[in-house]
Amino acid sequence: MGKKKRGETVMEISEWEAKLERARGSKDSFFAQHWQSPIPAQYRLQFKGLEYYPPDPSYRFELELYEHPEKQAVRMAYTKGNEQDFLCWGEFRFKIGEKEQALQAYRSNPQEEMLFVPFRDATSGKETYGAGRYLDLEPERNHTAEGKWILDFNQAYNPWCVYSEAYTCPFVPTENWLGVSIQAGEKNYSLKLDRA
Repeated sequence: MGKKKRGETVMEISEWEAKLERARGSKDSFFAQHWQSPIPAQYRLQFKGLEYYPPDPSYRFELELYEHPEKQAVRMAYTKGNEQDFLCWGEFRFKIGEKEQALQAYRSNPQEEMLFVPFRDATSGKETYGAGRYLDLEPERNHTAEGKWILDFNQAYNPWCVYSEAYTCPFVPTENWLGVSIQAGEKNYSLKLDRA
């Protein structure tokens, strides 16, 4: 999807949008009711759902991963001061508007199949969380039949440390700071503002 491709139908876009909205509804229910919700128990009754940008297929890409021949270790600092090494596995290249962009994808170890893609963009600290957002790409969910990865910014989410100080989350490496706006996915969490 992304920019509308030849052969793509309105039905495909509407099915994609419906699936996205269902996933967002399920996440809201989990956050509001589940005992493992990152929302502190005393605030769950006030929780009215997460805020999102409207679904936008122009922020969905099907991309080749340019895998790095040597997987360099990148030490990511966490919000509580701890650190963890990740392997910089490869690079995604795409365009926002007419501007070429690149994001590094990471794995916590060589056996892991999921790719972790943290990023900041021009909305960070304004409409979205200041420290950035994340994408988790899983082969069974984010692979096309042609072997490309689906990088869908509509699925960008906030780290759980946004909701509670009980969690610690990695900061986005500077190589994944984008100069453009990614107006897709989760917006900043505002329940804290409602407490005043």
